[in-house]
Amino acid sequence: MSVLTLDLGTSTTKAALWSGDELVGLVRVPIPTRHPAPRRAEQDPRDWWRAVVEACAALQAATPDGYARVRAVGCSAARETFAGFDRQLEPVSPGILWSDTRAGDELKTLGDPARFRERTGVILSAGCAAAKVAWVRRHEPRWFEEAAWLLAPRDFVVARLTGQPHSEPTLASRTGFYTLDGSFLGDAALGRRLPPLIPSVQSTPIARPDQLGLPAGSVAILGAGDRACEAVGVGASVRAPMVSWGTTVNVSVPTPGPVATLPHRAQVSRGVGDGFLLEAGLSAAGAALEWLGSLTGSTGASLVHAAAAVAPGADGLLAFPWLQGARAPWWQPAVYGAFIGLTSAHGPAELARALIEGVAFDTARSVEQLAPDAHALQLAGAGATEALWRSILAAVARRSVVSRRHSDAASVGARLIVGQARAEPMDLDRLNPVIAVEAPSAELVQAYQPVRRSADAVASRLLANDA
Repeated sequence: MSVLTLDLGTSTTKAALWSGDELVGLVRVPIPTRHPAPRRAEQDPRDWWRAVVEACAALQAATPDGYARVRAVGCSAARETFAGFDRQLEPVSPGILWSDTRAGDELKTLGDPARFRERTGVILSAGCAAAKVAWVRRHEPRWFEEAAWLLAPRDFVVARLTGQPHSEPTLASRTGFYTLDGSFLGDAALGRRLPPLIPSVQSTPIARPDQLGLPAGSVAILGAGDRACEAVGVGASVRAPMVSWGTTVNVSVPTPGPVATLPHRAQVSRGVGDGFLLEAGLSAAGAALEWLGSLTGSTGASLVHAAAAVAPGADGLLAFPWLQGARAPWWQPAVYGAFIGLTSAHGPAELARALIEGVAFDTARSVEQLAPDAHALQLAGAGATEALWRSILAAVARRSVVSRRHSDAASVGARLIVGQARAEPMDLDRLNPVIAVEAPSAELVQAYQPVRRSADAVASRLLANDA
């Protein structure tokens, strides 16, 4: 039996084909994002489906025999992104992304931020899905009225396959529409537009397998949100939290609960099964390098290569890559990014080095907050393959970093969830074995100590301006 996993990310959809515990094919298809106005980030929901169709067609062409044996489709998904759809699952609004922060004025409609965080686990910000739906209801009521469903990209794709809109707790817990114990907080009009929740591991027959060239009798399994899947896919724990570099960096720490014992810091979401994740999502990581590349005409890879030739500390340049506001570990969304110490002697290489170091400093601060006793960091995402990121992070965080065979840990997690749903015996260390454990370089640790002190001091001053 083969398994198809779909990782519906913000910038890329990935389709992976698994034969047992072996990855036999992986295809990536990009998804364009537009910014029609300041603080807005949108996609065409039709691109969500198009990217899946294209990725699966390419995967089928590359591995026809294995694809013909697919019996289950499992998913990983970006969270806090949604669009409105009619009853035929045609979009009636743009897709509003997690990084969209248009809804600042709507925050007051959601009540006291501390109480909101205590009840939902979600830190109240203009990027919160609950705030953005409130914005839609206020400024674009036609979108809301015409919508039979408000669906995340993964939920829309699976609904197209099965004919049954559903979601599950890991995505629902990041919307702000539910308490941490699963109680619904919205009004009846919103409740009618949200898909019913089912367990992450529940199988649903695929009604139209021909849409993706799948065999008859295939089933779909919703799986989980990207961070929950990644945490499963690298075996994250309190002593070895997951650090994922993608569009941004996320630090995720599994915790068993129950709700009454969860800490009141950072964000908390539901994990796969009965547990939870403590989460610290930074403002930007890969997105910061893409932004720099758009200004300089360079690729992200070339910027990283150039940055590797720059000494620690980026020749006195400090970067605070808060392109979406100062998110984790600061949670001051009205404070935006800055370069400090910029001179005419600095070029793209120094800017890139400073951005990577700035991301590493915020990552280390987040680990210190959420998992102070951690002895290692389990890496995921594109950054896991970058030697520069690994060495800087290990030195700044003063912890070993662990790399596994597959950096696309969300796809691994989705495969493991399918295995759980189908009662397959699955072993993480066979599916995604550790390939390297990199200890901090003593020389780099020493070099970054004064840089971190300077960065801490400057960050305090930048953040104080919003106090």
